[in-house]
Amino acid sequence: MKKNLFVISLVLFAVLASACSAKAASSEAIYDERGFSEEMMAMEAPAINEVSYDSGAVPAYDVERVVIKNADLSLVVLDPVAALETISQMADEKGGFVVSSNVYKVTSASGEELPAATVTIRVPAEQLEETLVEIKALVEDADVDILSESISGQDVTSEVTDLESRLRNLQQAEEQLLEIMDNATDTEDVMAVFQELTAIREDIEVLQGQLQYYQESAKLSAIYINLQAKEAVAPITIGGWRPSLTLQRAAQALVDGLKFLANALIWIVIFVAPIALVIGVPVYFIVKASKKHRLSKKKVEK
Repeated sequence: MKKNLFVISLVLFAVLASACSAKAASSEAIYDERGFSEEMMAMEAPAINEVSYDSGAVPAYDVERVVIKNADLSLVVLDPVAALETISQMADEKGGFVVSSNVYKVTSASGEELPAATVTIRVPAEQLEETLVEIKALVEDADVDILSESISGQDVTSEVTDLESRLRNLQQAEEQLLEIMDNATDTEDVMAVFQELTAIREDIEVLQGQLQYYQESAKLSAIYINLQAKEAVAPITIGGWRPSLTLQRAAQALVDGLKFLANALIWIVIFVAPIALVIGVPVYFIVKASKKHRLSKKKVEK
């Protein structure tokens, strides 16, 4: 019994070290700025017990890059509700799905209530660019009606590699504990190993869930779209006069003027001042010496 306890103690020490590392990783919640991690839990994905990993060491150069790409669009359309339905159908046709959608009302400058909408979809990552082009085609004038567009990419290869390494360590520890349990004859030893096996399996499930999240996020890109009605952003017009446009142009002119002054100041400080200093100091001493020489020459002549 003492021999068994000694062996179990050694294995438990190694298991606890691996488990602590796994728990440290699991304590970091994986959320993006729009809460997609919760939405990903509702996705159809392979069961965790179907996920398999190679127990051998994987060289860094053999690891495939895992990049999560997301996009954000703000558009002005004629009918936000109709555009939302079109985007939802577009996601379905591409093998993606609608994560969330919301239709609400806003009040225009004239006091009229107009519809607006937001929708978040996921599409296969390889079709992200194509999908963005199709969504932007819903506007009348791309130069005016596309208010903002951004695409972000997050390389999580190192995180995935680290999680896979932790997972392999825990799986190896699980196998060793199972062997000890098979050979244990004392009830106390069996219970101690069983408790450690339970903790190890919980950590394994957490790591597999995190790996699945990363893999599914890289496989399906998220696109957040904000849709506004054309009338909601139409400028105020008074007898053909558009004060908002005049204000915008004046503000732009002010910004351009300040930018010109700032650029001129930078050129003066960085470029002109050093050259003036290099040239001006010798010239100053030359002129000063010349004046001194002329004064001394006049005194001699007198």
